[in-house]
Amino acid sequence: MRTFLLFVATALAEIVGCYLPYLWLKQGRSVWLLVPAAISLALFAWLLTFHASAAGRVYAAYGGVYVSVALLWLWAVDQVGPTVWDLAGVGLALLGMSVIMFQPTR
Repeated sequence: MRTFLLFVATALAEIVGCYLPYLWLKQGRSVWLLVPAAISLALFAWLLTFHASAAGRVYAAYGGVYVSVALLWLWAVDQVGPTVWDLAGVGLALLGMSVIMFQPTR
């Protein structure tokens, strides 16, 4: 559960770090949004260092949680409900992430 929650926090930091520049570039919001965006992306990179597995494995498995959090963001922030296809994709992504992260150790 700790690993999953850490992945969720990492995904939120990355999404916020990318969403704020989007608001500036696409919606004409303040350029000052780039400051918290940079902080959020630095937090994202820092959070990735807390995972016990090898970096490549962490990055691969993180993708499954990122897909899940991104779809929650789509629903909560962009007000677009997920489709059945979205939910099926999230299920597959989380299954893949689980296979990678929770493999037996040697």
